[in-house]
Amino acid sequence: MSPFEIGFASVAAIIVLIYLGVYIPVALGMVSFVSIWLMRDNFDLAVNLLKIALGDSVMEYTFATIPLFTFMGLVVSKAGMGADIYEVMNAGFRRVKGGIGMATVGANAVFAAVTGSSIASASVFSTVAVPQMLRYDYNPRFAVGVVAGSSVLGMIIPPSAMLIIYSFVAEQSVGEMFLAGVIPGLLLAFAYLGAIWFAARFTPGFVGGRVFQEADRLSGIDILLKTGPLVTLIALVLGGIYTGWLTPVEAGATGAAIGLLFALLRRRMTWKAFWETLLETGHITAAILFLITSASIYSRMLGLAGVPNELGDIIAENQFSFATIMFLYVLLMLFLGTLLDTASIILIVVPLFLPLIEPLGLSPVWFGIVTVVGAEIGLLTPPLGISCFVIKSTLNDDRITLKDVFLGALPFAAVMLFVLFLLIRFPQLSLALI
Repeated sequence: MSPFEIGFASVAAIIVLIYLGVYIPVALGMVSFVSIWLMRDNFDLAVNLLKIALGDSVMEYTFATIPLFTFMGLVVSKAGMGADIYEVMNAGFRRVKGGIGMATVGANAVFAAVTGSSIASASVFSTVAVPQMLRYDYNPRFAVGVVAGSSVLGMIIPPSAMLIIYSFVAEQSVGEMFLAGVIPGLLLAFAYLGAIWFAARFTPGFVGGRVFQEADRLSGIDILLKTGPLVTLIALVLGGIYTGWLTPVEAGATGAAIGLLFALLRRRMTWKAFWETLLETGHITAAILFLITSASIYSRMLGLAGVPNELGDIIAENQFSFATIMFLYVLLMLFLGTLLDTASIILIVVPLFLPLIEPLGLSPVWFGIVTVVGAEIGLLTPPLGISCFVIKSTLNDDRITLKDVFLGALPFAAVMLFVLFLLIRFPQLSLALI
């Protein structure tokens, strides 16, 4: 077999192994190692490339953003700030048809600016938003669907773990990726709000619910106390990055320290909870490091096999247009989204397609936003749909089935697809702040 055939077969083998249940970094690393060995018939070369991949991943200074932002998000979640911001949003939208759904989207957008995790958002708002919506006669499918749909904002609005992972794979600035994610994240949030308003007006059966007005007002002091800590944290962390006052690593450290201080002041952080938070941070960081290391040797294997160059030649020979390339790319991500999680999709497709995008004069930063949004759609689609599974397991309510969660999330996946096409058509939406 030629190196190209080995490289192409390795991509298929990785997908098959992951689908069969092999741990994703193991599948990436093992297949890539064996493929390099077969291509060069040199075991020592494969071992040396593995050492280089390990060294590059561990020694990268900006990798420190991952444990710092992860710790900050976990501390903020344990401090109950997600429930606080939801209560404020809920009071603001209380007189609007579908208002609790809109409040959930707004709270998720704010919460995303400090957590960077769709899973954390899905877990928090399953417990605070869904019971409230059911209490006011909202359709259960809509209730879980709006939580699932808005949870993906955690992976787009910075600081986002997926944007950090992409920045490592594509060798882009973490700060620029954060800046690029602001407008697309807000655009998606407003698109959700518009979709909820439209559904409440024209398909009230799907939304359900009733307008409520009793005892849900908050005084100015209450609003300040509930939003002040989170707004302060967002202003210091993201404001520090955007103004250049803090590097992403320094911003992560600042956010982690201030988040811990707020949790202590609110008496939400015991020694046991602090230790559990440290352990969970370590587990998440180790898992991401393993992924990035495996992706590093995978991209090196693709380079040795010449797969990106061959794909570029095929596209040039067939004179594929930009629209055709992006259509095939989105189609591939939607397909992989039924099998893999977001990080895995990024690690597999970016080394394949990024070398095709750069010769077209397109921004790798814009391509990263498109990739993250496209891959995130998979969080809402079966059979994997991680956010949907998290919501179902968190609720533990026999009245709501997994089918209800998926069907409720489907309209929001369609809204994401619409926003994705807008981002592809108008790259300046992602690059305006850079």
